[in-house]
Amino acid sequence: MGSAACAGVCAQWEHLCMCVGIPACLRTPPLPFNLLLVLSCGRMFIAVLPVQIVMQRSASTLKRLSLELGGNAPLIVFPSADIGMAVDGCMLTKFRNSGQTCVCANRIYVHDSVHDEFVARLAEKVSQLKVGNGFEEGVDIGPLINERAVEKVDSLVQSSVAAGAKVLVGGGHHALGGSFYAPTLLTGVASDMPCVREEIFGPVASIIRYGQGMSVRDSEEAVLKQANASKAGLAAYFFSEDYRQMWRVSQRLQYGIVGANEAAVTMDVVPMSGRKESGVGVEGSHHAFHDYTEHKYICMGGNLDARAP
Repeated sequence: MGSAACAGVCAQWEHLCMCVGIPACLRTPPLPFNLLLVLSCGRMFIAVLPVQIVMQRSASTLKRLSLELGGNAPLIVFPSADIGMAVDGCMLTKFRNSGQTCVCANRIYVHDSVHDEFVARLAEKVSQLKVGNGFEEGVDIGPLINERAVEKVDSLVQSSVAAGAKVLVGGGHHALGGSFYAPTLLTGVASDMPCVREEIFGPVASIIRYGQGMSVRDSEEAVLKQANASKAGLAAYFFSEDYRQMWRVSQRLQYGIVGANEAAVTMDVVPMSGRKESGVGVEGSHHAFHDYTEHKYICMGGNLDARAP
């Protein structure tokens, strides 16, 4: 799970638990981050277990499983990047579904030489996002899943601001109230701030300037080290017009999904998988079936031709 709650879980939780007789003391939503929820209404089976326990119990009988457990996706803007393309890509991967997807960019690293232009253009677009009911025409940003999610996002923003980050756009609850949060742009963000260490899962873009006083090659090494310094490894994005760099960086990013000059990376015909603690196995494409199939080798001997009718 990319968040402490998933859409629809809380609404159905009480009813489903009552149907299968789970005691009231064990059915209080929302679920902690490290719990895996498995619902199978047809079989009347519900399990709420830590992911590690699911893997341990699968191991005892060598059962296969696949887990997609979210990420803390980095987005890197290199000096050679097309800034317009990078800004548009950042808007797409950061603010889609109000920032509530497991592949949303969470840590945005921008090279010192293009930082100011990128931030200015991004701020203009973020300030133009319309917040409201998603069924209304022209709305870009809808609500977060619940008010608890809003409080979590705001806590990450405020604690990061207290640590030295600057609010360029937004920075708090939206005037609509409820579970709406204002699209936010933070600058002056450092790698040790809460909005970088934790997955935000909300409409907050955190800009980390890198490469000050470094050569281009040294700055690439430094930013790759920062981008890979995460337990998560689901998705990563970068923008560059240097094709040698594109191949080099794509190979060195420790993520199962890499978007090079592209933010719309997910589709049903491609295999998507995580690295490190972002899960095991594959979803999407025919490769997703491989985790649940077995290879069999059959060797037939004898003089079969002689026995043919």
